[in-house]
Amino acid sequence: MDFVEKRLTERAKRGDREAFAELVEIYKDKIFQLAYRMVGNRQDAEDIAQETFLRVYANLHTYDSSYKFSTWIYRIATNLCIDRGRKKRPDFSLDEEVEPGQGLDWYSRLSSSERTPEDKVVTQELQQTVQDALSHLQPKYRSIMILRYIEDLSLQEISDIVKLPITTIKTRIHRGREALRSKLRLM
Repeated sequence: MDFVEKRLTERAKRGDREAFAELVEIYKDKIFQLAYRMVGNRQDAEDIAQETFLRVYANLHTYDSSYKFSTWIYRIATNLCIDRGRKKRPDFSLDEEVEPGQGLDWYSRLSSSERTPEDKVVTQELQQTVQDALSHLQPKYRSIMILRYIEDLSLQEISDIVKLPITTIKTRIHRGREALRSKLRLM
């Protein structure tokens, strides 16, 4: 895959729009999932994914091909998510009545033909609990936890994305797990 990505990025740097479209096709779902898990909102995640690809396109000439393309694009997306989190404050009222199912996206309601409705509800509640706990972590821990456990990136890849030493990444993973564990106990 690295060879294919390298060829596509070189072609895209020379202005080949089809090559760039192929890169978008390869990464669109991955970037959306990363953004969704970091911001917890489908619309914001879509906006961040779109902004990521706009920035990649605008700055493709600055991409250093000695690094993996995935590292570069994940760094852009992660930084956009963190920036969005800094700018956006919760806009909810504790007095507002909430309708059942409000705030859930369409994908979280999809059912599998093999699971019972009870299994689906339990799984959905567990996913929502974990997502809520993740969203309450400090951004420096949340981004590392998502990149490591959800995107399944290596410590070196995470280090390249967030520009921190591997020892710091290990420490943040440990502290992030501890913080997540304590938040899950409270929920």
